[in-house]
Amino acid sequence: MFKVLVSDPLSKEGIQSLLDAEDVRVDETTGLNSEQLAGIIGDYDALLVRSQTRVSEEVLRNAAKLKVIGRAGVGVDNIDLDAATAKGVIVVNAPDGNTISAAEHTFAMMMAVARRIPQAYRSLTSGEWNRKAFKGVELNGKTLGIVGMGRIGAEVAKRAKAFQMKVVAFDPFLTEEKAGKLGVKRLTLEEVVRQSDFLTVHTPLTKKTRHLIGKDQFDQMKPGVRIINCARGGIIDEDALYNAVREKKVAGAAIDVFEIEPPTDHPLIQLPEVVVTPHLGASTQEAQHNVAVDVSTEVLRILRGQPYKNAVNLPPVSGEVLRKLEPYFVLAEKLGEIVVQLAKGAPGDVEIAYAGELTDIDTEPLTRMMLKGILSFYLGDKANFVNAPHLAKENDLSYSVKQSAKHRGFASLIDVTLQTKQGHYRVAGTILNGYGPRIVKIDQYTIDISPLDRLLLIRHSDRPGMIGRVGSILGRHEVNIATMQVGREDVGGQAMMALTVDKKIEKAAFEELSGLDDIYSVRELEL
Repeated sequence: MFKVLVSDPLSKEGIQSLLDAEDVRVDETTGLNSEQLAGIIGDYDALLVRSQTRVSEEVLRNAAKLKVIGRAGVGVDNIDLDAATAKGVIVVNAPDGNTISAAEHTFAMMMAVARRIPQAYRSLTSGEWNRKAFKGVELNGKTLGIVGMGRIGAEVAKRAKAFQMKVVAFDPFLTEEKAGKLGVKRLTLEEVVRQSDFLTVHTPLTKKTRHLIGKDQFDQMKPGVRIINCARGGIIDEDALYNAVREKKVAGAAIDVFEIEPPTDHPLIQLPEVVVTPHLGASTQEAQHNVAVDVSTEVLRILRGQPYKNAVNLPPVSGEVLRKLEPYFVLAEKLGEIVVQLAKGAPGDVEIAYAGELTDIDTEPLTRMMLKGILSFYLGDKANFVNAPHLAKENDLSYSVKQSAKHRGFASLIDVTLQTKQGHYRVAGTILNGYGPRIVKIDQYTIDISPLDRLLLIRHSDRPGMIGRVGSILGRHEVNIATMQVGREDVGGQAMMALTVDKKIEKAAFEELSGLDDIYSVRELEL
């Protein structure tokens, strides 16, 4: 008999599968503080929470039997994931249950800002009757730009098509085939920004997407554009949005999420052109029911040893396998991060080859780490060790694995090739005793460099003086070079310079490097 503790209020209907299970006993005890929870958690196999319960390291130290923590929702900030992983406790969430609610709230906010509904309501309830002051615009015939075409973005697109809107979209995983099925036009981010009458964002918040929409993007937009953010605070630069509204470049904005919540003192929310709500995207009866159902199902599967998909941390790995694979975990993830940043176009097929000592080990954990590295570049924390294969399939990213006898003199080698419609991109790496993870191949160039720093890759002609010219430019821009390697095919032919640098390369330095004769491309990789 499995014992499950529900420590936050959840609907009876949402946890019905647990209540009906003959092999499960459910205790509903809410309002516990950390000390109280720590005192009783040792009796339970599973814990279900929302956002009120804090599952700290102290709580987990006492969790002798705990196998799984289920979060009825998306965010897991109230759970110590590192402590859970170290304890061997799987943490699952419910990322899909609020899809429709979030899409509907996005559309409600879009209509509210188009017709100025909140402003008109405030005016009327204060005793005014001023119809001329609240002239709006129709959605019909307008261009809606969607940045991020996951489940929520796709649902927003369906609703926009019903309103006879033209929908253009940007998503690094969006293929022409998928765009065609959704009835949207696939464009670059710059094209979406320039063409949109309404612009809505639906991406995770990552290093890549933080301030994805900022001053440069607002400068490119049509005058009178309207902005919607019901995804994550920080995707849109709030200060840049404030200035764009004040300057009348943006006619209105509808914001449900903020960089700092609650946004009590941000001037953006005081602007009369801005419609705001307090993070209500998932606040419907149906969404709260759905996330409880989803997480209950996942918990039941884990307790019964059945397949599950929404884990957000690393599940236990047998000690023998872990000892052999652990040195390669970082390498595999970094190979994924590098190859996806090298690629142009939406990721398609991934080919992974293991050679040398790795041919005698179950390398599936390494494959998952590599997929995590590729996917997290776009999906951030949504991608993890457990759900990486599921997310790959969901985003039309196919992968294949083979064992290879060829390992070019290394004791072990991992070789990954990423295929897109624009070409194929290859990275290979190994573990060197005393040096740790090393990248030994980028495309056709042989190098030897650590993947643990910020990398600058420069493709150039193999000419005397190139290294000195690059070093001089970086020096003038106060960029310190930690290490440098050059790989080439033939003397005087094409070559690649790989540098690890101590800080982000600013735009001016990029432009100066790119302007040098005999330099074909300059790429910065953040690992």
